[in-house]
Amino acid sequence: MSIRRLIAWVMLAAVLSVAGAARAAVNDAAIFINQLGIQAIKTLRATDLTLDQREAKFRSLLSRGFDLHFMGRFVLGRYWRAATADQKSDYLTLYGEYLLQTYTARLGGYTDDSFTVTGARQASEKDVVVSTRLVRPSGIEIAADWRVRVFDGKFRIIDVMVEGISMAVTQRSEFAAVVRRDGIEGLLAILRARTTKFSATAAIN
Repeated sequence: MSIRRLIAWVMLAAVLSVAGAARAAVNDAAIFINQLGIQAIKTLRATDLTLDQREAKFRSLLSRGFDLHFMGRFVLGRYWRAATADQKSDYLTLYGEYLLQTYTARLGGYTDDSFTVTGARQASEKDVVVSTRLVRPSGIEIAADWRVRVFDGKFRIIDVMVEGISMAVTQRSEFAAVVRRDGIEGLLAILRARTTKFSATAAIN
């Protein structure tokens, strides 16, 4: 075999290997989101648990499914570098709580809905987007895309797009407006107030 042909075979094998790995990553990401959705609905439907127990279990599930640290840094954007070490620590804690509370409130009422993975695609070198459909008992369908990335060998969600609107990009724009107006301390105060208010409301209900 000539050197040129050998090189061509090696290059072809490398391309096929990369393509195979990409397909495997896409399939694994779809399985991850499907299992997360099934576990979430199962938790919300658990009649043997109290409401507080279901909420706690659901929050734990979300905290394992989302990469809160990555999302928090992305949402803060360029202002992350301007924050002090204490501000970064406070912000990540508050943002994580804010995100968990937000999704617990939004998804907590979907106990009777059906959740289906409708597709998955390689979105970038690192990310896979998994498309899902949530069908409510009323017949209303909600389409959502979950952007996932591997961290330390495990898939984690880094963004959710509902009807094409990115949650992370929307929050990044909102947070930037607050920081420009009130500074990082102002953003921390708002997040602290929102999470405290949510906790108080949940306790009353």
